[in-house]
This record gives sequence, C-alpha cells and structure tokens, in this order.
Amino acid sequence: MLYADQGRLSEAEKMYMRALQGKEALRPKHTSTLLAVGNLGMLYKKQGKLGEAEKMYMRALQGFEEAFRPKHTSTLSTVGNLGLLYADQGKLGEAEKMYMRALQGYEEALGPKHTLTLSTVGNLGLLYKKQGKLGEAEKMYMRALQGFEEALGPKHISTLSTVNSLGFLYADQGKLGEAEKMYMRALQGYEEALGMENVDRYIPALNTMWGLGNLFQAQKELVQAKQMFQRALTGFQVVIGAFCAQTQQLGRALESLDAPKSKSRTLIGRIRRRTFSS
Repeated sequence: MLYADQGRLSEAEKMYMRALQGKEALRPKHTSTLLAVGNLGMLYKKQGKLGEAEKMYMRALQGFEEAFRPKHTSTLSTVGNLGLLYADQGKLGEAEKMYMRALQGYEEALGPKHTLTLSTVGNLGLLYKKQGKLGEAEKMYMRALQGFEEALGPKHISTLSTVNSLGFLYADQGKLGEAEKMYMRALQGYEEALGMENVDRYIPALNTMWGLGNLFQAQKELVQAKQMFQRALTGFQVVIGAFCAQTQQLGRALESLDAPKSKSRTLIGRIRRRTFSS
C-alpha cells in the first residue's frame, strides 16, 4: 500500500503479486486472498490497465459473494469499485447498475446516513453529471452534502469534496454566482483543514482553483482569474509535473489571458476529476 500511495506503481505491483501468490498457495478463496485480489484491481486501475482491473474486481466479487453474501460490506465495496471502473471506461449504464446495487445494499446494511452510503450517493451524482442529468446530479450531491455535514461536520474533507462537486455542477448549469460560493467555501475549507502550504499540493484544491479561474475569466475578472490559474499551475507542476496534460492545458489557459483579444474559454468540462472514492 505504501508504494501505491507514493506513486511507485511498478514496485507496488510486484509486492501485491508476491502477497497474492503466497495467499493463493495456501487459501485461494480466503477473504485475505480476495482482499489482495481487490487491491491488485485498484492498482491496475491506477496504472490504466482497466481490463486487468476488471478481471481482478470480478474475481474478488464472485469470491466475496460465495464467502459472505451479496449485501456484505466487502461485497458492496467491490461492487462500488466496479462502478468506478465502468465509469472510467465510459460504460455509464453498467456503472449506474453497480452504484445502485451498492447504494441499496449499504442503505440496508448500514443505513442511509452512513459515510459509505453517502460516498455512493456522491458517485451517483458524478455519474448523472457525466450523463447530462444535471437535475438528478444536484439531488444526489445535495443529499450527500447534507449527510456529510451531519456525520462529519461542515469542514471535513468529504464534505468539502461534495461542496466542490456542486461548484462544478453549478458552473456547468451557468449558475455562476452559486458556483463561486461553492468554490470559495471549498477552497477556504481546504486551506483551513490542510494548511496553506499543503493545500497547494492537494489536487482537489488545485482543481477548485482552476474552476475559480475559469469562473473569473468568464466574468471578465481577469486579474483574479490569472491569480487562480497561476496558483493552480504552480501546484500541478510540483504534484504531477510540467509535461502532464493537465499542467500544459492550464498553462495555455493562463497564456490566453495575456493574449490580445483572447476569447474566454471554459475548460471545466475538460478537467478529469474523482471527487468521491470508495
């Protein structure tokens, strides 16, 4: 897990495979083996090996269904991971089925206000946004937000992530005033929770800055837009490197502010974001 968290994915894969082979030799259907299979699936997803990830998730799911039951939390977690994978693959119908199954299971097993339930609600909101069902997305985000505020408080990272998602949704709907409120609330919350130094290295906060930059640019507030773009760009250069697609795209957005007679371009829809995780 440490190697994966550090981004050392090749080393993490070797460790996961070694652990899995050892467990398989002794107890191929034991829950610890299935957990190792699921971890390998998550690693493959991070590596972009989506086909391999799906195989691992399906194996883990079948094993958990046999070992426990369809609505056990380990089973439901794997169902949720499959939903995230299908969403990344563009299989939105399949993703929705997985999310709905996970949501119904968590509601029965843990209750409607448990954080795992709320995270799944948020994932459904993100999916509906991708499908263009913006009204349905807003309902899901509002439900998740209210739940996280009650369960974790208004300044918890999970709460702020949902606020952030609402900001992007309102921007897509053209509700720029509402979007600005959500972005500012999220950014101020991240700054308080993480500290000013760490917040500039936290990708969700950097996406919020980018969103604010887009918003200010659309409102012709170019000084504020430039400040947000520059701050986000500096952070992305440190976190993901100067040559990654997001960094270069943001650099072009910043350059466009200085170009004569430049037209405002909204880049929000091009940013690839994972607000919720299972």
